[in-house]
Amino acid sequence: MAKVLLQRLGYAVLILFLLSLFIFLLFYVAPGNPARLIAGEKASAEVLAQVTHNLGLDRPIYEQYWRFITNAFQGDFGYSYRSKVAVWALIAGRIPATVSIVFGAMFIWLGIGIPLGILSARHPGTWRDRVAQIIALIGISFPTFVLGMTLLYTLYFMPKQAGFTLFPAGGYKEFGAGLWEWGSHLILPWFTLALVTAAIYQRLTRAQLLDVLGEDYIRTARAKGLKEWKVVYKHGMRATLTVLTTQLGADIGYLLGGTIIMENVFGIQGVGSLAINAVKQQDRPVIIGVVLLGGFFIVTMNLIVDLVHVGLEPRLRAK
Repeated sequence: MAKVLLQRLGYAVLILFLLSLFIFLLFYVAPGNPARLIAGEKASAEVLAQVTHNLGLDRPIYEQYWRFITNAFQGDFGYSYRSKVAVWALIAGRIPATVSIVFGAMFIWLGIGIPLGILSARHPGTWRDRVAQIIALIGISFPTFVLGMTLLYTLYFMPKQAGFTLFPAGGYKEFGAGLWEWGSHLILPWFTLALVTAAIYQRLTRAQLLDVLGEDYIRTARAKGLKEWKVVYKHGMRATLTVLTTQLGADIGYLLGGTIIMENVFGIQGVGSLAINAVKQQDRPVIIGVVLLGGFFIVTMNLIVDLVHVGLEPRLRAK
């Protein structure tokens, strides 16, 4: 087991190293003046000289990379000369909103998608299976921004025109403002993201569980008189969890890097909206920081998934 864990950790470190190397080559070694790109076209010669010195661009390339990677490891992603503030301060102020959206929506999509998938797998070909399939098809067919705008119109604008308010239009309130203030501003974003993503988990759960329920050991368990709920949940879902956790880790890692569409539709100042603004303003340090952070989230979540797989699979623990 220890060998497997060390291998997974080694892969994670290697991927982060390759990602950092790619970003460094793209922004610091590619043709062009990195100092000019970071400081802006209107920067004076004095500012350019200062940026060149701060970034270590007047040093050998290997020293530049070592400085880049060690600073990033310590959480120092540089300084935004356009916003006049450290990049990490910008990102840190946006992370709570993105984390709140992702994990709140995660509980909803798991609570909808997995039960619907189990229902479909237990009753294949019946009206219950067809209804669950139709729900999943509708969820997959709706683009996130369309569903978000639909919920805004039906649950905010229409009630407001009728003289009352169900949910706020958007924005983000810190958790310290109170549980209701925090949650009420996130209900529509949560359900927008969850309804689309739940469809994926419904189809994935159904497909995997149908395969598992056709295995010989499942038929043997039924022949021994084991109750159906034990067959499904104790034996069937245990084998399905490996696939579901893999998908969940990938989704969370990707979304933590920025729920771009969601944040723009609902006016939430998260990591995704920060990335969009940075691209529009060509704020290179912020772009680098967001990309590195997104890569870190993805690699970390995949590492956690690997650890979960070790716990689920006795064969892996035996290695």
